[in-house]
Amino acid sequence: MSAENRWTPDHMRSPANRAIHLEQRRKQLQPLADDLRRIAREMEAVLKEEGRIEGDLPGQPWLRARHVAKPLFDAADSLEKVLPALNAFNARFQHSYEELPDRREARRQKKALAKQQAIEPSGAGEGTVPAQAGSFDDVFDSLRRGA
Repeated sequence: MSAENRWTPDHMRSPANRAIHLEQRRKQLQPLADDLRRIAREMEAVLKEEGRIEGDLPGQPWLRARHVAKPLFDAADSLEKVLPALNAFNARFQHSYEELPDRREARRQKKALAKQQAIEPSGAGEGTVPAQAGSFDDVFDSLRRGA
């Protein structure tokens, strides 16, 4: 891929471009993972068929074949983990950079509306608060010093 055709962070900001990138990577990586897994299975089968080497214990040829082929299986597993990681990146980017400003703005509007509603009723109810406070004055009269 030439330098002018490479993916850059600017390209990844658009949801459509991220979807294109994900699909391109899927088309690139899935055949590689399938090929590695096929080679690993075939290699393991060939090594198991070769059989014993003089001095092997029972089951040792099978273990040796599995041990030798395991890095190929691990490589295929790693390639298959790339696609879910790319999906996670896409979801996190969308959640953190595209939806977050909208959620924050909605929260600000909700808070401003709640604040406005809290100011309006308290202004109308100021006359009733002193009346309630006055009704409890006689309860505390005996507790005052010097009375």
